[in-house]
Amino acid sequence: MNKENKKETGKETKKEAIQRPPKDYKPRMRKVYDEKIVPALIKELQLGSVMAAPKLEKIVINMGVNEAKENIQVLEQAKEDLTAITGQMPETMKAKKSISNFKLREGMPIALRVTLRGAIMYEFLDRFISLSAPKIRDFQGFSSGHFDGRGNYNVGLRDHHIFPEVNVEKSVKSRGMNITFVLQKADNHKGHLLLEHFGMPFKKEKSN
Repeated sequence: MNKENKKETGKETKKEAIQRPPKDYKPRMRKVYDEKIVPALIKELQLGSVMAAPKLEKIVINMGVNEAKENIQVLEQAKEDLTAITGQMPETMKAKKSISNFKLREGMPIALRVTLRGAIMYEFLDRFISLSAPKIRDFQGFSSGHFDGRGNYNVGLRDHHIFPEVNVEKSVKSRGMNITFVLQKADNHKGHLLLEHFGMPFKKEKSN
């Protein structure tokens, strides 16, 4: 077997290790969206049709791995953690230019990124809201001020150990993450309303 075949076999093995849901599988959160959230949004926002309802398009997750430039094992462990958390192999983001003050050279790995769509996206959303968010230390809800003006919402996390999929014995160091919920046909109000219907735990506004 030549080197190219070995590389291809290795890639196939990694892909096969990640269990994908069947094509006809409909996650719980997708059913909730179709059967309960959309009718509620049409009524609350006075929309003309189902097609006008705001919708979750994708979830983008980024994890910094700056130490990887000195220790490649850090990158491999972070990849393993993010794969376990999302159910999808992450993409390695590399430095586009060298910065001498930070001992950074062009091409060095600096972060990992995963973009989730479809069933796997809804499964992650369900686990994040139901299992992971409540484990955040001193958690009192997410701020409503992290929308970007187009309905997309950003969540910054300090510790990826809140995800039960992470093996804390192997992954000792906690890592920060940024999660972006990208929405279609939404502004900040519609985006907030949609995520609230999904069960996103926002901070309760203080009444005067």
